[in-house]
Amino acid sequence: MRFSSLTFLLLLFTACQQKPKPAFEHDLTTLAKPWTHTNFDDGVDKFTFAIFSDLTGGERDRIFEVAVAQINLLRPEFIMNVGDLIEGGSNEAELNAQWDLFDLRADQTVARVFYTGGNHDLTGVLAQNIWEKRLGTRYYHFRYKDVLFLVLDTDDHTPERMAEIEQIRNDAMDVIDTAGWEAFPKTAYYALPERSTGNIGSEQTEYFLDVLNKNKQVRHVFLFMHKPIWEQEDEQQFSQIEEALTTYDYTVFHGHTHVYKHTQRKGHDYINLSTTGGVQLPEEGRSMDQVVLVTVDEEVSIANLLMEGILDKTGHIPLDGDSLVFEK
Repeated sequence: MRFSSLTFLLLLFTACQQKPKPAFEHDLTTLAKPWTHTNFDDGVDKFTFAIFSDLTGGERDRIFEVAVAQINLLRPEFIMNVGDLIEGGSNEAELNAQWDLFDLRADQTVARVFYTGGNHDLTGVLAQNIWEKRLGTRYYHFRYKDVLFLVLDTDDHTPERMAEIEQIRNDAMDVIDTAGWEAFPKTAYYALPERSTGNIGSEQTEYFLDVLNKNKQVRHVFLFMHKPIWEQEDEQQFSQIEEALTTYDYTVFHGHTHVYKHTQRKGHDYINLSTTGGVQLPEEGRSMDQVVLVTVDEEVSIANLLMEGILDKTGHIPLDGDSLVFEK
């Protein structure tokens, strides 16, 4: 028994003294070598995540399923989005059925998906109750490799105002069911300021101010939300969050408009993503189905990928997607 113990300790000591095997090996001894330099783009703190955009507001068949297959090919560590995950409605059974269908498709991803709520997901007390029952909080944060992620709810209204908005929206949906989406601009819901820019309540604002105060040493901050809340006239709540972000490097992603737009605001990137299966509005701007690949290292690299250009090893769009139209 003593011999076995001594042998084990000797082997353990020997193993500890051995140098780890290098990831890159070669047998060339010449001064000149057929490569550029010795650096690999494999930093310890480097990571990549994907983003998909609006898939509802007139969802087009099969686009989101193809996007999931394409993201699986890209193999990000995790997946974010900017809301409008279900079509929405006023019936509990219908809403749960829509969430069941979305969850079934989202569960096909290799990486974890973090949910962001949009107006289709959260308009109405019933819709918010279902979200909270199925998913918990409507706004939250997390850290990954010393990078801070803030997920905001831009449909954060008082219960009374939400009930009013819900009724106006339901009336608009009745018009759309009869006359189609072409009639949407003529509805009262279309003209609501809250529909365009949303709202953030004081409780949510205080939550994120506290989060930022407790995470002062992060490498970067990413904000995900559905609506461009900063475009609201005389907006008070999000401006406080922006003020608290003054000392951070940060990037904002949002959706809602179904067109792509990049702007610089306060010296930072504010990126309005297009669609990942939602109705397209080419008359409003660049409206295409896309996913985004974001790589974080010493800097942030953002790559917008057109779904029509993400092919599998056979040279085709996954799930027999070659026949689909990804941009009008």
